[in-house]
Amino acid sequence: MTHILLIEDDAGTANEIALELAAAGHSVTHRAAIGDGLAAMRAPAQRPVDLLIVDRQLPDGEGLDLIATLRAEGCRTPALVLSALGSLDDRVRGLRAGGDDYLPKPFALVELVARVEALLRRPNETRDTRLIVGPLDCDLLAGTATRAGRPLELLPRELRLLDYLIRRPGRIVTRSMLLQDVWGYTFEPNSNVVDVHIGRLRRKVDAEGEVPLIRNVRGQGYVFDVPG
Repeated sequence: MTHILLIEDDAGTANEIALELAAAGHSVTHRAAIGDGLAAMRAPAQRPVDLLIVDRQLPDGEGLDLIATLRAEGCRTPALVLSALGSLDDRVRGLRAGGDDYLPKPFALVELVARVEALLRRPNETRDTRLIVGPLDCDLLAGTATRAGRPLELLPRELRLLDYLIRRPGRIVTRSMLLQDVWGYTFEPNSNVVDVHIGRLRRKVDAEGEVPLIRNVRGQGYVFDVPG
């Protein structure tokens, strides 16, 4: 049974969400404020949290600040942001603050459960924020990466792509996997967005004369090859 931490100050909304999630087979812990939510995440005796659901407007501050604080501490637990602020700019800000999905209010409970299940289906990755694989050294908190000491000037999306690839060495990563897990799309847009970003990433990671680390598998996807 997965454990979900729900941080929502409206008791009625929290009760409805908790009941719906419980009916879907999830265990829910409810807290009503940022401070209580952080305490629940940090408590050594607390059962590990598999997913966060965080309301954006809480009595003691901005829910996005809570997520940003946890990300700065190295916490990679998936987070779903709930908010009455549903404009494009608001959704983008929520995702850039460290949220993995953003659900504007009002919403149907069945959609919330579906989004929760989609987030929980993502690969269970380690929460390491410093990854050293072969010649690559990625510091996810600092937002930096180097290859054999050579700085890689990566954009945030490129760093996230590299993070995703190097956690799956030698495995084919499909475009659909990248769209869902890096972009958060639940559909496949009619565009070459993945190919464009991977192309830019490869040009930065694999400089002329260096052994290529990112390989295209025709018709299937991409592979990160760990140097022998």
